[in-house]
Amino acid sequence: MIAWFGINIIGLNGKVRFFCQDETRIGLKTISGRKITARGVKPKGKVQWQFKATYLYRIVEPSTGESFFYEFTHLNSECFQVFLNLVSAYFQGDIIVMQVDQAGAHRAKRLKIPKNIILLFQPAHAPETNPIERVWQHFKLGLRWKLPKDLDQLRALMRERLEVMTQEVIASIVGWDYILEALSVARI
Repeated sequence: MIAWFGINIIGLNGKVRFFCQDETRIGLKTISGRKITARGVKPKGKVQWQFKATYLYRIVEPSTGESFFYEFTHLNSECFQVFLNLVSAYFQGDIIVMQVDQAGAHRAKRLKIPKNIILLFQPAHAPETNPIERVWQHFKLGLRWKLPKDLDQLRALMRERLEVMTQEVIASIVGWDYILEALSVARI
C-alpha cells in the first residue's frame, strides 16, 4: 500500500526497498556481560566509567542484509536530517520505505523528508518490532569488556567490528521469516 502510494500518488519512480532504521550510543563506559569461569569462581573484569560517547545511525534491508551507516556526535533532529539526506543520495534511484521508532528526532516538525524516502513509524515503546535492534546487540557483543582509552581507539574497535558484520551476517540477523514473507507478498 505504501509503495502504491509512493508510485501513484506522489509520482515517485524506481525500485521500492524496505529498510529498518535506528541509532545506538556507543561510549567509553565498559559494555559488560557474562564471562565464563570455573565453577564456584566469581567472574571479574575491569571497567571504566568515562561518559564520552558517539552515535551510530544505521539502516538495514531485511531482504538482502544491505546496510548504510554514519557516525554522529548527537542524537537529535539535525543529525537525523543529515542522515536522511545521506541515505537519499546513496540510494538515489530507489524509493526507500524506512521503518523508524517514534523518537523525537524522527518526528520533528522541521524535518524535510527527502522525496525518495517514506517514513513508516513503528508502535511506540516497541523496539522488539524493529529487527535492527538485534544488529545492535550483535554489534555490541564484540565490544564487551574492551577498554579503549579515548574515542579514537573506540572508533578503531568499531571499525573492526563493522568489517566483521558483512551483508550475509546482517541478513542472517534481520531476515525474520514473517518480514521476508510480508515483503514477498507486497512485492518489495
